Amino acid sequence: MSSIHLPGEPQGKHQSRKATASGWIGSALEYYDFFIYATAAALIFPQIFFPKGDPQIAIIASLATYGVGYVARPIGAIVLGHWGDTHGRKHVLIVCMFLMGFSTVAVGLLPTYDQVGLWAPALLVLMRLIQGFAVAGEISGASSMILEHAPFGRRGFFASFTLQGVQAGQILAAAVFLPLAHYMDKDAFNSWGWRIPFLLSFLVIIAGWIIRREVHETPAFTEVDQSGQVPKAPVIQAVTESWRDMLRVMCCSLMNVIPVVATIFGAAYAVQPGYGIGFEKDIYLWIPVMGNILAVIVIPFVGNLSDKVGRRIPIIVGALGAGLLSFGYLYAISIHHVPLAIVMSLLMWGVVYQGYNAVFPSFYPEMFPTRTRVSGMAIAQNIGTAITAMLPALFVAVAPPGAMNIPLIVGSITLAICAIAALAAYTARETYRVQMKDLGSVDAVPVPAQEYERLRAQAMDEGRMTRVPA
Repeated sequence: MSSIHLPGEPQGKHQSRKATASGWIGSALEYYDFFIYATAAALIFPQIFFPKGDPQIAIIASLATYGVGYVARPIGAIVLGHWGDTHGRKHVLIVCMFLMGFSTVAVGLLPTYDQVGLWAPALLVLMRLIQGFAVAGEISGASSMILEHAPFGRRGFFASFTLQGVQAGQILAAAVFLPLAHYMDKDAFNSWGWRIPFLLSFLVIIAGWIIRREVHETPAFTEVDQSGQVPKAPVIQAVTESWRDMLRVMCCSLMNVIPVVATIFGAAYAVQPGYGIGFEKDIYLWIPVMGNILAVIVIPFVGNLSDKVGRRIPIIVGALGAGLLSFGYLYAISIHHVPLAIVMSLLMWGVVYQGYNAVFPSFYPEMFPTRTRVSGMAIAQNIGTAITAMLPALFVAVAPPGAMNIPLIVGSITLAICAIAALAAYTARETYRVQMKDLGSVDAVPVPAQEYERLRAQAMDEGRMTRVPA
């Protein structure tokens, strides 16, 4: 797409929009699959995949299968990161898509506990492990592909669509699952209706395959491959050469605490009888949907902003701002003020959190050189995210039902974690004006600000010209 030629930018055909569409639909598919599982694990799986004896044990076991997906993520990050850095971004994304898609379709075909006994939960856990394994490579692979196809000066904008796809996938999951659960006859839904969202994944696999096969391998990876610089063990090389940046990514990824507070602990605090707040469940189911809709709108603007002011400022402001807003959000729940809780959730998650969420798809891969980019980002990010999967249990342990000052306790922990993420971003190198071949180097010299603005304006002009249909 871009005709801008810089000595530090790979030459070759840049398919910015095709790569972005590929990353968007892949992320939407992967997270549609991931979140319909989460919804089903809470609503339906305890009744059909586990013994009927103790309902509480069945619920715990069902939600534990959801957590298994996070356990598999670091393993998937190592394997798929290696694949992406040795075989290319396009190949790893196709592998991720098929693994996630077919494991999700398989969940929709699984026999129940009444049909096959303990094989039912065993097969469910296996499918969830495959899902977690697959999703570990999607964001790092998609972010790297979009980043390496994007024109210089617009990497933040284009890469942000990876996360817009994630939010869109969650909206799609809710749009398919919630109406079925609400409007279908209960017996019909429990018998076969819950399978529909899982089986629909097959259609998205076909759409994803059609789009992804049209995208060429990135010019950056192609140059590394042709020059013989592809490492045999990119994981080891990433850890050896870039462990400091991997640690930064791991700490920044703790920002997943905000979705945890908004949708997991916040939901339990608002609706569980033990806490005594008494929110209606229907209201709380729609808070994530509204937050994701707002995020879809906000994300491209924040991504574009990061191309103007840099990556670190939006992440630091987003981290500290979202951490502070968590106090107001939890306080609104504690006083049973539904409109205020919705507004605070939308501000915290739908707007301010996007300072981090929209920018990390460009910030993280820009920390690493092309030869280890997918491995470095995937491993560090998924370890950080896996750590946050333990936070709901921590929050309940320190602020159980009946505890005093719950908003203050949980809000303080949330703000402290967000401050760790902000500090990690502050210590990182600014990357938005660094050319592709210099990314990952501590000695990289950014393009001068005035020249960068000229090149960025040129890239935007070329983008507008190529919107005319061929």
